[in-house]
Amino acid sequence: MARSQGIDPFAETEDQQALRALARDVATRELLPNARHWDETETFPQASWEALRKAELLGITTDEKYGGGGLGDVEAAIVLEELARVDVSSAILAQLMFNGPPRAISHLGNDTMKDRWLPLAATGEQLFCIGISETEAGSAVNHMRARLSPDGDGFRLNAYKNYVTGGHMAAACLVWCRFPGSESTKGIGAVLVDLTAPGVTCAGTHVKMGLRGTSEAELAFDDVRIEKSDVLLWGSENSTDSFKTLIAHINHERCGNAAMCIGAAQGALEYAVGYMSERTVGTRTLADFQGLQWKIADMTIKLESARMLLQRAVRLAGEHGTPPPLETAIAKAAANEAAKFVCDEAIQLLGGYGFSREYPVERIYRDIRGLCIGAGTVEIQKNFIGTAVLGGAKPVGGAWK
Repeated sequence: MARSQGIDPFAETEDQQALRALARDVATRELLPNARHWDETETFPQASWEALRKAELLGITTDEKYGGGGLGDVEAAIVLEELARVDVSSAILAQLMFNGPPRAISHLGNDTMKDRWLPLAATGEQLFCIGISETEAGSAVNHMRARLSPDGDGFRLNAYKNYVTGGHMAAACLVWCRFPGSESTKGIGAVLVDLTAPGVTCAGTHVKMGLRGTSEAELAFDDVRIEKSDVLLWGSENSTDSFKTLIAHINHERCGNAAMCIGAAQGALEYAVGYMSERTVGTRTLADFQGLQWKIADMTIKLESARMLLQRAVRLAGEHGTPPPLETAIAKAAANEAAKFVCDEAIQLLGGYGFSREYPVERIYRDIRGLCIGAGTVEIQKNFIGTAVLGGAKPVGGAWK
């Protein structure tokens, strides 16, 4: 699509432009041809994983000391947007590596943990997953039952984690759990579990509406031995500090989620524009009709608004910081809602073809619908935004008093 003239307040550096070009090339050449296959067969996108690994894209946010790129949230958002533009299921593989356990290990892990796992993340040799949700504790994380029990100089973990993205294919899982004496959000911390350890089993995977290439697993942890070196963040029965740190770290994931929504919506919009330019009614193309032009305008406005909000959030993180919570929540909610609107309108513009599985827009819609639930629902984001602003918080920029 043509660019307007003027100064771009979020202009990318030459290195970032090169990274975007690389991600777009890999996405178009390697991911796009198989996107429908992963969805139809509901199989893990192994070819996508190998393509991303060979392009050295999976380790861009891993510390340089361990062989990664040492880049931040801006670069992660660039790559995720380009990958999701053609296949969200494949993009989620990169999301897990950019904004999941490897990022947490880099920021919060001990040296033993870093030395063991980060080189594997940098090369893309292993996939990582995160276990937070449980059958009766989704967004209400404070209801989780996963718990550590003392065992000599370490612990035993008993937990049943639900909706663990990629858990059936991962090498290690970052498990949020209760430390001894924990109640409510006090004492919640996290441990990193080798999924080949005795007592770990995959109980199954969910059959889903969308994101069918990256299954959600159910992982059971039965008396799994946890060494002190496996503890990412210690929970204290007298403090909520560790829980707050974990929640803050989810801001990376939320920005990645928003980037994937923006990329997917961009793909749907571009497909609709191409279709309207080619489909004729009599002697006119659909693009000639004013009412349909307005639809494209509305889609573009919502998409670009969300894009700018995400840019603000990731750039406020700096090179190695964490995106701020209020701006992140605003960006995720805006991107989720923009993606739903854009993809729904794309289906409408294609008519019966939009509803057909032979065309990509219906798959894109199903995929982004899951993103509106993951990493904290739209409603959770709005709850936080409302209470924060009523409590006196102000987003960066603007004319707030």
